[in-house]
Parts: sequence; C-alpha cells; structure tokens
Amino acid sequence: MTFRQFAYRNVVRNRRIYAAFFMASMFSVMVFFMYSMLLFHPKIEDEFLREFAVSGMIVAEIILYIFTLFFLFYSMSAFLQARSKEFGLLLQLGMEKKQLNRLIFLETMLIGAVSVATGIFFGYAFSKFFFMIVRELLQLDSLPLYVSLKPFALTIGAFFSLFIIIAMTSVVFIREQKIIGLIRGYWKTNELQSYSTLKAYLGIGMLLFAYGAAAFTSMNVVLALAIVLPPVALIGTYFFFTHSVLFLLNQIKRRKSLYWHRYRLIAISEVAVKLRENARMYFIVTIVSTVAFLSVGTLTSLSSYTGQFRELNPLSLIYSSEMTNPFESEHMALLRNELEEQGVSYTLVPFLIKKQTSSFSQNSVDILRESDVNSLAVALGLPLLNLEAGEGRFIPYSEESINSLTNRQIQTVLEESNVPIHIRSVYPRMLFPSMVIGSNIIVVSDEDYRLIDEPISGEPINSSYKFFAFHVEDWERTKSIGLAIDSQVSDAIYKGGFTNLPFYFENPGFKYSIIRGTFSLLLFTGLMVAAVLLLAAGSFVYFKLYTGLERDKRQFEVLKRMGLTDKELIKIVNRQLVPQFFLPWGIAMLHSAFSFLSLQVIWRNLAAVSILSEMILVLVVFTCIQIAYYFLIRWRYIAHVRSS
Repeated sequence: MTFRQFAYRNVVRNRRIYAAFFMASMFSVMVFFMYSMLLFHPKIEDEFLREFAVSGMIVAEIILYIFTLFFLFYSMSAFLQARSKEFGLLLQLGMEKKQLNRLIFLETMLIGAVSVATGIFFGYAFSKFFFMIVRELLQLDSLPLYVSLKPFALTIGAFFSLFIIIAMTSVVFIREQKIIGLIRGYWKTNELQSYSTLKAYLGIGMLLFAYGAAAFTSMNVVLALAIVLPPVALIGTYFFFTHSVLFLLNQIKRRKSLYWHRYRLIAISEVAVKLRENARMYFIVTIVSTVAFLSVGTLTSLSSYTGQFRELNPLSLIYSSEMTNPFESEHMALLRNELEEQGVSYTLVPFLIKKQTSSFSQNSVDILRESDVNSLAVALGLPLLNLEAGEGRFIPYSEESINSLTNRQIQTVLEESNVPIHIRSVYPRMLFPSMVIGSNIIVVSDEDYRLIDEPISGEPINSSYKFFAFHVEDWERTKSIGLAIDSQVSDAIYKGGFTNLPFYFENPGFKYSIIRGTFSLLLFTGLMVAAVLLLAAGSFVYFKLYTGLERDKRQFEVLKRMGLTDKELIKIVNRQLVPQFFLPWGIAMLHSAFSFLSLQVIWRNLAAVSILSEMILVLVVFTCIQIAYYFLIRWRYIAHVRSS
C-alpha cells in the first residue's frame, strides 16, 4: 500500500467524522460558484443595470470566501483533535513528523478536491433555477444558462488556494504536541479554567448596557451608538462565555437543593466542563449567528421598505407644471404617446391647485377640488369624499400625519378669497407621494373651490399650478416612460438650476422597479450567505460534540453498568445538549432583537416604515431551523452513544 493509498483509506475510514466538514465545504463551493456564474453572465453587460446589486454579490463572495477559510480551518483543527490518538500511535510506531504532515496535507487536499468538484457540479446543476429566480427578481427578459471558463476558473482557483492554506496551517496543531499528549487525547478535564468575578460581572453589565442603549435609543444618537455598541457587545459576549457562564454555574453548584439531583448532578457537571473547555467556540458561534441574523434582518427590512414604497407612493407617474410652463403640452403628449406605444392602460387625473393663506396658521395652503380628488380615489380604489359647503379635509403627506390629523378640527378662513372653511379630520389614505405637493394640503367642496378666485398675497396672478396624476395598475410597466423628461429634471438638480425649472416630473414606478429588483436580489443573496453562516455555526457545536465522542461513550458506558436506562440516558443527553445549542443561539437572538430595535428607529425616521413583523418573522424562522437542527444532531449523538 502506497502512502497516497494510505491517506485515501484514512479519509474513507473516517468518513463519519469528515461528513459534516465535506457537506459544509461543498455547500460553500456551490453558493460561491452560482454567484460567479451570475457575475460573469453575458446578459449582465447589456441588461443588468443594478450596480448596487452587483456590488452586493461581490461583497457576498468575499465574505463567503473569508468566512469559509476561517470555518474550514477551525473544523479541520477539531477533526485533527478528534484523531489525536491515531496520530500519536503513528508517531510511536515510527512515522516521522514530516510524513505525518504530508499525510494530513494529502487528506485535506483529497477532501478539498472532492468538495470543489461536487460543489461545482451541483452549483452548475442549480444555476438554471438560480437564474430563473434572479430573472424574476430583476424583471429581465431572459437570463439563460451559459458555459464559460471564468466562473469555473475563479471557483477552482479560490477554493483550491483555500484548501492549500488550510492543509499547510492545520498541521501546526500536530507539530506542537508531544506523542504522550496526542495519545492522551484532547480532553483534559483536570485542567479547569478559572474565572474572574470582576470580568463575570463586567460581561453581564456590558451586555445589559448594550441592550438598554439599543432599546431606548433615538434618531439623534442612534448613529453614534452604531459605532459604540458593537465593540461593547462583542467584548461583553466574550467575557460572558469565558467568565460569566462559569460564575453562574458555580453559583448553581453552591445550591445543593438545586444541584444534588440524580439527573442534574451529571448533566450540570458535564455541561460545566464542556462550557468551560469550549467557551471561545461558543463565543464564535454566537457572533456568527448574530451576523447571520442581522444580515438577513437588515435585507428583509429593505424588502419591507419595498413593500411599503407602493403604499407611500400610490401614483405611477407625476407631472407638476407652473402656469407659465412652455413645455407642458409637449411633455404631456410625449407621456401619452409612450404609454400608448407600450400598450399600458392608464388613468390620468389633472388637478388645478390653488394657493391661499390660512387665517389659522398664517401659512400658505394648497387647495384641491373635491371632484378631482374623488376621480383619483376611484382610480386608486379608495374611499370617496362627500363634503358640504364650508367643509374641508386634510390631505395626508405621510403615514404618521394620518394619525396626528385624524381627530383634529380647525376653523380657518382662506384670506385672499375670504372663504371660511371648517376642516374636519383627514383623508384616511395616502393620495400623493410624500411632500410632492406640500405638507399643507386641504380639499374643499366644488362650491367653495369656485369661490377661490384671488391669488395668494405677494405672488403673481398665476400662483396656481397644475398637477397631473397618472395611475397604472401594473407599476413596473412604466419603468421606461418619461425617461427623457426625467433626465431634464436630474440635470437641473445636478447643475443647481432646479428652482428655475417650470415643471417637475417623477416616475415612482421606475424607482419601484429598481428598488424591488435590487433589494430582492440582495435579500436572496443574503439568505444564501446566511445559510452558509448558520450551517457553520451549528457545525461548530457538532464538531466539538464529535471531538469528545469517545470520551462521552466511555462515560455513558460506565453509567449503563450502574443501571442507567435508555429513558434516563435521553434525559441526561437533553440536559447536556440544550445549553450547548441554545445558550449561544439565545444570546445571538438577544443581540439581534435589540439591534433590530435600533434599526427600527432609523427606518421610522428615514421612511416612516415599520419592520416589526419582518423582524419577528426572521427570528421565528431561524428559531425553528435551530430547533430542527438540534433534534437532528441529538438523534445522531444518541445513536452513537448507544453504539458503545
């Protein structure tokens, strides 16, 4: 048997240990390859106009690669620790350290080669499905499967270099160990780690401070806290697992009424050992899980904004024109022609908006006619108004203004035309995008509207202006309408001449198509990266369980000889595994929940958007995934322990 055959048979013989390592590696390669297929797709150059989304994909690949390097190195170290006795025996039988290093290198590269080949195979197999999703998200005409050497070369080069780095650095563990240390194995329960009471309190205190600051933050300080709180939470989490947990376990052990129980005695003592030995690993699991939660949560909040963008911007096209605008007829004809050429069915509601001074506030107000508002309400499927003479309604300029103006009543006089108006409440839905017309808008009856025949004081006779509201049921069909007019507005804003422009045009449907496609693609990308992170976080615990599996087998074998039943075995295993799985998970959930509270403050102030339901959904889904993963690992762990 040659040396290479020996390395191959070692991998095959230890396939149970390397199975999770192989699956995680293969999944990382598969995700990386599919991203590469999209980045090098020939259709991107012609139709992929979402540069932000492309940048997001590149960043995702970099994050995925760096994390995979760290994860695989840690996993390989855990497996080498699990095989320490085997390596000790080989060295005792005469194998040189150089030969052992070569053996580990060959085994690692063998697993890496198979992982890369399998990952690329499944990545290419699922690329068509991946492209179908991306095509729908970005509303592209087509995104066919293609063959190119670039994604293959990038993936093979990236991951083979990654496995070479792992293979060359993982042997450090073996080099630093003496033969007697390898034969004794990894677990050294007699070397119990001490803890500092001060650091224990400091860890708990720092976490409570971070949670409190995040929960009661405001827009004035939230950006500063976004810089301060992450390092505080990071250090606090480290102290919590390395000192606070040991301190709390010691407090439990002092309470004999709680600790001296036939199941708790064994379970708590074993949990204490494993938490003590793996404190840094649980810290890593917590941080990785938190990053996964926050990445998905943040991207989900972007999708939440996309969903509420339509409610905040009910119109598909907006054209506002001063009375002296010489381009009005040309622009309106252009918009109608483009809509008809695209075969888009639309409803156009023109408004003549008059300005007056309110005697109540001495500020200018924009006056709308009831019949015009009802015409737009019919097109949007919203409630109609039925105003009497002398009665008015506020028109909301934001979602929050609906709540603040609902029960408000004002008696005012439109001073220039001497028209008394009693404003009662507010229209219950958004009719116009925020601040497109103004923040002081009221609608009056047609009778009162006709009585307003004087211009606002201090302005010329043509102080009124026109507003054209286009409604299209299928928003995204307007994404190519009015681009020439939009470019004129953009150029005026860029050159600083916007105030002299006699018109304003906005295409919310075009913005919606970009926002929806970009954010949906980023969410899809984030979900796949988060899947890799969560798989790795769970695998950390899995690897550590199997690192000490032989030791656990011997312990349970002794307990069985003492009369331990299978039912009692399951109880003890549950009480040992639950803290190991759900303590890091629970801390990560708390980190994420309080981070989402701060994120809600930002969204509330920037776009008046609530992300509460999306955040709860993210946390619930991840919790269900963790529970399912726990039962899967518990089932395999109990099966291995019973086989002793």
